[in-house]
Amino acid sequence: MYIDIKRRRLVLAACGLPLALPALPTLAQPVAPPGLDVPYEPSPPEVVDAMLKLAGVGPNDTVYDLGCGDGRIVIAAARRGAKGVGIDLDPKRIAEAKANAAKAGVAGRTRFRVGDLYASDFSDATVVTLFLWPHVNLKLKPILWQQLRPGTRVVSHIWEMGQDWPPERSETLGRRRIHLWTIRDAHKRAR
Repeated sequence: MYIDIKRRRLVLAACGLPLALPALPTLAQPVAPPGLDVPYEPSPPEVVDAMLKLAGVGPNDTVYDLGCGDGRIVIAAARRGAKGVGIDLDPKRIAEAKANAAKAGVAGRTRFRVGDLYASDFSDATVVTLFLWPHVNLKLKPILWQQLRPGTRVVSHIWEMGQDWPPERSETLGRRRIHLWTIRDAHKRAR
């Protein structure tokens, strides 16, 4: 397995994170494959549960996971009674997510599609989940502000949204962090 340590340390340092973070469990590809913005790095089940809990996901929610990978966050949201939508650039991951939702018995509450996050419509979301890299979060931030209604919650595993949008809450699970934001009217005016 090839690990670009120098690049990882630069990204961590640029985000103000400790350089000695452990390798992420089940790291499939530490460098983004050609045509993808980030490598496939699934969130551990305890992080998925904590993200959904932090966002207060329940039966009245529509949860969008941007960069959904194998669908685990969308499936966990559906198990809580929410509707879930996953978007990913990788057709292999979308096929895997659909199969996983069927195995979990929640296919009727989930949808998965291949799509470009920057060109996708997720305006009906009440919760958006992310486990992307810092540059992707920053590029998505104005799109989130534009599309999402006030009151929509945004939860990110590890990465923040820049100094001009600090998280309302952050939690630590071991050495992992999750962050919560809520879309406000001020964000709508800021775009």
